[in-house]
Amino acid sequence: MKQDAVFIFSDEQLAYRFNEKHPFNHLRLQLTFDLLKSLDALNTKQILSPRMATDTEIALVHDEAFIDAVKAAGQGALEEAIAANYGLGTEDTPIFPNMHEAAALLVGGTLQAVDEVMSGRANHALHLGGGLHHGFKGKASGFCIYNDSSIAIEYMKQKYGARVLYVDTDAHHGDGVQWAFYDDPDVCTLSIHETGRYLFPGTGQVHEKGSGKGYGFSINVPVDAFTEDESFLEVYETAFREVIEFFKPDVILTQNGADAHHFDPLTHLCSTIETYKQIPRIAHELAHEFCEGRWIAVGGGGYDIWRVVPRAWAYIWLTMTNQTDRLDTSIPNSWIHNWSEQSIETLPVTWHDTNIVPSIPRKQEITEKNRKTLEKALFHIRNEKKR
Repeated sequence: MKQDAVFIFSDEQLAYRFNEKHPFNHLRLQLTFDLLKSLDALNTKQILSPRMATDTEIALVHDEAFIDAVKAAGQGALEEAIAANYGLGTEDTPIFPNMHEAAALLVGGTLQAVDEVMSGRANHALHLGGGLHHGFKGKASGFCIYNDSSIAIEYMKQKYGARVLYVDTDAHHGDGVQWAFYDDPDVCTLSIHETGRYLFPGTGQVHEKGSGKGYGFSINVPVDAFTEDESFLEVYETAFREVIEFFKPDVILTQNGADAHHFDPLTHLCSTIETYKQIPRIAHELAHEFCEGRWIAVGGGGYDIWRVVPRAWAYIWLTMTNQTDRLDTSIPNSWIHNWSEQSIETLPVTWHDTNIVPSIPRKQEITEKNRKTLEKALFHIRNEKKR
């Protein structure tokens, strides 16, 4: 019997950890898992342990020499100068023991999510350990070793003959996925992110539209710093709906970075948890409208792991399983009790944010600027519709 959704998770995924001071901390997976369990919104039949991706699967996107370098680095057998050529041993992507195995498990989790949906065993699949969208063919970048989303897309193309729409709402541009399929007409990448003027990786401008046969299938909407809920969601819903109508995919893969939130320490956007309530709602609606429900969701950025990420990511699962009515309750006391001593922040007691964003003097100017950016991003799609 087909399930509404499956949840891919294992404690072993917490091994993807650069060091204690690094902002990328997969303890957020455990925090989200425990929040859903405390809410009684996740049962044993829905939970699947991730499998380990094979070298052959990772090589669908990554160079074999890079894979070998990651293995050697994780065993302490890679020279510093060589490591730097592969983006390893940097401030963003430090070397840690058994890093190949830790990264391959995250890739395997996303591939397992793909198989559950594309084989028809589930309508939706959530793998929050994935979403490492900055990894390149032969180089690690921005906290990302292997690019699980790119691998999953190529895997879907080859195994299932799928036409894939990738939607990325991380505050950082989904550069690794974009460039992997920049000339591919069977993959459309839509990235809504903070402008790269002040933020890594600096790419994702409106004019990056693809090349060759892939021209028109790379869509970027770089929103201005200090963008708030209303403008972010206006851009997201408008772009998502127009792009999916234009591209007509077989399946949607969404990357759900939670770092556009006002509390996030690494970005400059001003979303509240309301944005993270609406993002999966719209994805769910469009998946059923255009893709017979086929929707795979992965995690991504999110560096306020206590106040933001668990709630933002819980919304995805609650939406997938039609349990959003549970949000009428408070955050479970048991979850707050379990984590309050370890947390460096005061844990939230409600599912909503109240008055957390200060007044932004340029709010209307920012909104208008984002609308103009959206118009430029969708110009070729709208022009095509007029013909």
